Amino acid sequence: MPKTIPPDSVGLVAPRHARFEEPLTLECGRELPGFELVYETYGTLNADASNGVLVCHALSGTHHAAGYHTLEDSKPGWWEALIGPGKPLDTNRFFVVCSNNLGGCHGSTGPSSVNPATGEPWGPDFPMVTVHDWVVSQARLADHLGIQRWAAVVGGSLGGMQALQWAIDFPDRLAHSVVIAAAPRLSAQNIGFNEVARQAIRSDPDYHEGRYQARGAVPRRGLMLARMLGHITYLSDEAMHEKFGRDLREGKPDYDFHYGVEFEVESYLRYQGRSFINRFDANTYLLMTKALDYFDPAAAHGGNLSRALAHVRAGFLVAAFTSDWRFPPARSREIVRALLDEDKDVSYAEIEADHGHDAFLMPIEQYRAVVGAYMDRIARGIGA
Repeated sequence: MPKTIPPDSVGLVAPRHARFEEPLTLECGRELPGFELVYETYGTLNADASNGVLVCHALSGTHHAAGYHTLEDSKPGWWEALIGPGKPLDTNRFFVVCSNNLGGCHGSTGPSSVNPATGEPWGPDFPMVTVHDWVVSQARLADHLGIQRWAAVVGGSLGGMQALQWAIDFPDRLAHSVVIAAAPRLSAQNIGFNEVARQAIRSDPDYHEGRYQARGAVPRRGLMLARMLGHITYLSDEAMHEKFGRDLREGKPDYDFHYGVEFEVESYLRYQGRSFINRFDANTYLLMTKALDYFDPAAAHGGNLSRALAHVRAGFLVAAFTSDWRFPPARSREIVRALLDEDKDVSYAEIEADHGHDAFLMPIEQYRAVVGAYMDRIARGIGA
């Protein structure tokens, strides 16, 4: 039966494509000969193009941040909790843009795309891209859309790192940066999690050194394991206990199970892993996690984050969640302290939530109120 779309949804949306013919010099030193970005927009750009808001997605996110592609869709876009009429990113007031990052696997140029030099998929030959490279490509998209300056750049997790990088790289091209559930750089533990995930993929016999497309193969087992590991880190212990506890699917142990699925949490993780295989590319996963590892804007300033942020001009909202152990509030406070050291305009919110890192995707009342109040201040400032 067709879906009834809620009144606070942006409704039916369709992706758009932007092609850029000018080569892009990447931070790794290589050059990408033109590229394409797929993106979606919600709301209407005003006459002076002052109400544009760029949403940056996280590791496994896409350009589909809100609304539905068809009435039969089982789920809306990944940030439906925040984007739509009357929501914190109010599409009655803002023109919201979300693109699939360069190197992605949902329409933007990436490892699955055809390398024009060979006529074959790029695969493992696709050049390494960084958060800085994503920001530069997004700036070209802004030019394409006629937006000289964003009212705000907003993102959670890896998306929050992009919002921070935007303020550093293009200080005159955004008025506000909203950094949610992020960190100024990864800890050794987080890099370790990413490396285990990468090794799960690379050790899969169907990986074929990254040329699995040419073999008609998919490294399913490795990609499934990588997703299962990642998903554990996105949830808090409290959230997992509340959702699954130690519940057995059959109510009692089966000592002849031969390591099959017994606990509800095992079933859930395997489901998450299997569903991920059908919507994500292994080479993109390797690339995205490495870009996450490399992110460290303070590195070019002797490890001094304050100096890295000395020239930013945007106002900041930095938000963290109490149960997020992957990017805990202490890491967000590092960003806040560095901004205050340079006498920058920054607001900080630490939100009570039991959901772990995934809280930034949830319709948590305090979270929506905090982001909504900050975005309302922006809207009033531009007369939206």
